[in-house]
Amino acid sequence: MWVASSASSTARVPVAALLRHSIYPSFSNPSRIAFISIKAIGQLDMAREASGIRQESFPLTGFSSPQSQGLLHRNLPRPIKGLKRMLVGIYSLLLVFVMLFQSQISRSVATTAEHGANQRKDQRRSQKRSSQLPLLPQLGTLRLWMHEQNDGLVRRELAKQGESGRSLEEPETVWSTHAFVNTRQQTIFTQSWIPVSGKKIKGLVVLLHGLNEYSGRYARFARQLNAAGYGVFGMDWIGHGGTDGLHGYVESLDYAVSDTTEFLQKVASQHPSVPCFLFGHSTGGAIAVKVAIQSSAKKLLNGLVLTSPALRIKPGHPVLRAVAPLFSILLPKYQFRGNRKRQPVCRDPAALAAKYSDPLVYTGPIRIRTATEILRITSYLQRNLSKVSIPFFVLHGTEDKVTDPTASQDLYDQAVSEIKNAKFYDGLLHDLLFELEKDSIAADIIDWLDRMIEVA
Repeated sequence: MWVASSASSTARVPVAALLRHSIYPSFSNPSRIAFISIKAIGQLDMAREASGIRQESFPLTGFSSPQSQGLLHRNLPRPIKGLKRMLVGIYSLLLVFVMLFQSQISRSVATTAEHGANQRKDQRRSQKRSSQLPLLPQLGTLRLWMHEQNDGLVRRELAKQGESGRSLEEPETVWSTHAFVNTRQQTIFTQSWIPVSGKKIKGLVVLLHGLNEYSGRYARFARQLNAAGYGVFGMDWIGHGGTDGLHGYVESLDYAVSDTTEFLQKVASQHPSVPCFLFGHSTGGAIAVKVAIQSSAKKLLNGLVLTSPALRIKPGHPVLRAVAPLFSILLPKYQFRGNRKRQPVCRDPAALAAKYSDPLVYTGPIRIRTATEILRITSYLQRNLSKVSIPFFVLHGTEDKVTDPTASQDLYDQAVSEIKNAKFYDGLLHDLLFELEKDSIAADIIDWLDRMIEVA
């Protein structure tokens, strides 16, 4: 891109040359951002003066007033106006974000700088051996890749142990683990709970866990479904449980949607003509709803069961919604340490202790890309609830502080499904199947599934 000259001049100034040393501010110093903003805009003005365009002065902090708007835009060519608006907008957002979260970003940038220094050292070492190994990747990149690969492998071994170390309460259950490689060449960990041979399976339930957990947490519920005649299949979506990916990191929830579609097709092909239902909890519920709206697998489904679905999420701070997409690109795996305290997810102290001591449950701060993906999918669902057309049963606790119970009511009101049911449990929190009333909630779900089997 070039800065246009006046009509009487043929000079052309490359914008990239002007901004080359100005667009990488120090995130640890907000005043530096403001200084660089002024510097970049000043350099553009110098270019404009050199090209013969009349110079005007204006205050940097007065853009919102009519007078300053006039000074800013008077006699400027349209490309320069647009460029100035873009610079001011970008740096204003950065300045607000950094002033709010300065200490957190400083730590992240320091870590990134240290990692970059180590990576450069590794690169210099590898260059010494480049004649013998010309295709050797940078050691820093290789180390990061190996860490993520090992992270998934270690969790997969833990997930495979699952229930192997304990006797099942219901001996009629056969538990086994499986895996498949998706179209992105990632290993997706799955497991199944099947009634013993000789007992007819009247329906299939595919389980989608919530954010930061994994399918194995629903083993007790799966055995209850087995006792009622249902075969159960659980899938750990990317970055969770025994599936590949950095723990707690979700590059895209669309990947989870496509993996669920692929998994549903595999399950249905193994059990043709058996009614199939998709169960989703929290973010897993959001994935399930999106599958039911836009996936080809919805033709395989006889219904949805949703507990505390993440259909509407509000960010902890209004600024986050505006700047999250930008920082999702710059620092996608950065763990955002917000000021909000962890919300209780159930009223059973034993269940809470078991959850947060489980090594397969991610307990670290949420990663920026993961948070952005949740905001993105919930925004999509809010615009498309009226496209839900298959039977569903949504359950929600009225005191849920993690996801919004009124969004479940919106789903019930807006969906065009001929069969739809909603139940709200007074005083219950987020993890319904781990509440003190979990058995009665499981019974409500099984009762609904049985009625759908009769319809099918």
